[in-house]
Amino acid sequence: MTIERLRAGKVREPERIASFVLGTCRMVVLEIRRGTWRREQLLATWGDMPEAVEAAEPVALDAGKLAVCLQALTERERTVVVLTFFADKRADEVGSELKLSAGNVRVIRHRALARLRACMEGEAA
Repeated sequence: MTIERLRAGKVREPERIASFVLGTCRMVVLEIRRGTWRREQLLATWGDMPEAVEAAEPVALDAGKLAVCLQALTERERTVVVLTFFADKRADEVGSELKLSAGNVRVIRHRALARLRACMEGEAA
């Protein structure tokens, strides 16, 4: 910190550098103490609370059902999903490939994912 201040010309009296270093150290230690005190207060107030959210268990996907649901999408939706998730392309790249705007690609992808989700959950696609 001291070297950065010296290089930037922010030390008013370079001949009193020892005083500057001690003052800086004092302020850093005070800030550390303040942070520690705040953390302790937060833990004392909120530390005993049970976890608000339980971790979700990983869901195993049925590959066969996913294939059926992908086939239920329109060709354009399926192409957008495949290029986005399997080819790992951004919306603007997919758009230039399919002659669509990036915004249109995002809308198509959003709707396709909603249809896939509904199909995978067993709802009408």
